[in-house]
Amino acid sequence: METPCQAVVWDVLPAIRAALAVELVNNGIAQKEVARLFGMAPSAVSQYLTKKRGYRIEFDDDIQEEISRLAVEIQEGKIDNVSAKICDICRNLRTGEDACPVGPTEL
Repeated sequence: METPCQAVVWDVLPAIRAALAVELVNNGIAQKEVARLFGMAPSAVSQYLTKKRGYRIEFDDDIQEEISRLAVEIQEGKIDNVSAKICDICRNLRTGEDACPVGPTEL
């Protein structure tokens, strides 16, 4: 039995980070800087960019637009808490029985 949290950890979050990494790199942010923002090794970001990680989910236009907006806000220095914004995107993706019962302040 897979819990909703397992799906988030194994599929949803990596897909969001991968899409966000692609946006940031395409907008001129170095892979090393993306890795620093995400708190991970540059090799992990490279795997996102080459679709070795985070490739299981493709987002609809609305979610992709949220990710694109977040990338721009990160570049402009408007975001203090990237994790909270990723949680917002994740919650927007998941509805109904799969919805996360815990809010970002409770994590």
